[in-house]
Amino acid sequence: MNAIKKFLALSVLAVGVALPGAGFAQATVDHSKMTMPKTAAMTDGEVRKIDKDAGKITLKHGEIKQLDMPAMTMVFTAKDKALLDGVKIGDKVKFMAVNDNGMMVVTDIQQAK
Repeated sequence: MNAIKKFLALSVLAVGVALPGAGFAQATVDHSKMTMPKTAAMTDGEVRKIDKDAGKITLKHGEIKQLDMPAMTMVFTAKDKALLDGVKIGDKVKFMAVNDNGMMVVTDIQQAK
């Protein structure tokens, strides 16, 4: 009976040692097939309307690639109302926008050079 217990103990130990190694072999990743996330870039736009009290800005803009959004004119919410202080209607701008739970938010806006 002692020999059976020793055999079972060694068997369990051997399986315990072998399984984690097998798990690592299956968890290898082929990094050559990984793609980098889309990098956010400034988008060209033109200021059409500003509502500083509501913190909103209407921009006619080019394609926003990181949001898969075509060129159009739309209303954005400013992340910080102070962003709207440096622009006026008709200004050519470059801006950064994000989708915050379905709301398009301008996080940065600068005069185009």
